[in-house]
Amino acid sequence: MIRLFHVSDVHFGAEDRAAVAWFDRAVKAEKPDAIIMTGDLTMRARSREFEQASAWLEGLQRPTTVEVGNHDLPYFNPFARFLMPYHRYKQLERVIEQPLDIRGITVVPLKTTARFQMRFNWSKGFVGKKALQTSLGLLDAVPKGDLVFVAAHHPLIEAGTRSTGKTRHGREALEALAAAGVDAVLSGHVHDPFDVEEVVNGRTIRLVGAGTLSVRTRDNPPSFNEIRIQDGKFETIARRMGEADYTVTEPQVAAEPVG
Repeated sequence: MIRLFHVSDVHFGAEDRAAVAWFDRAVKAEKPDAIIMTGDLTMRARSREFEQASAWLEGLQRPTTVEVGNHDLPYFNPFARFLMPYHRYKQLERVIEQPLDIRGITVVPLKTTARFQMRFNWSKGFVGKKALQTSLGLLDAVPKGDLVFVAAHHPLIEAGTRSTGKTRHGREALEALAAAGVDAVLSGHVHDPFDVEEVVNGRTIRLVGAGTLSVRTRDNPPSFNEIRIQDGKFETIARRMGEADYTVTEPQVAAEPVG
């Protein structure tokens, strides 16, 4: 059995230190095959926050891939946001969007952040044509028979959580990813875990969201997901801090299928 830890929204600068330590202990004790981090490593994209994040990722000592979140773009510096939005992420270039070498599993990144949008709230998701084409190009090279996950920061469509992604072009992206054979889209942003089945043009795709390890919790305590994979199938376990026992999260079926 292959085990992945799916973690998101640590928000260094507003991290819950007890939650981060709890996650670290789980990694050290259980040694998952890989860690998928779906964005918002930092709170305000400050240099010291990235330094904390970099040290944390190095300390995990497990194969890790990281996707960019909206909080990881410069917040107080408009010049940097427009011209060098991902400059500070170079500190993490060894793990950002890196492929994981796990036989039978492929993880493909999808960028859902934007330095600028034609709406007031730039924190919400956006899938650009170039970003989608990049991901689809990577999917073309996936070995036949692999279980395929796409890692994004924002949920592509809403999953019934209190917070929202409101991802522009997310539904179109979901349709394209389903047609390309993706099994699940892993995301964060909303700070609550979820596992939803969506039927897209006759094909079922799972939407899986991780919670947060920050103090900015919503309806759940700090949490992360454990994904167990065996015989080409997977199950999601939402592991919440403070719960002695945890159970497999059965995927919910979306009320209104797409397509």
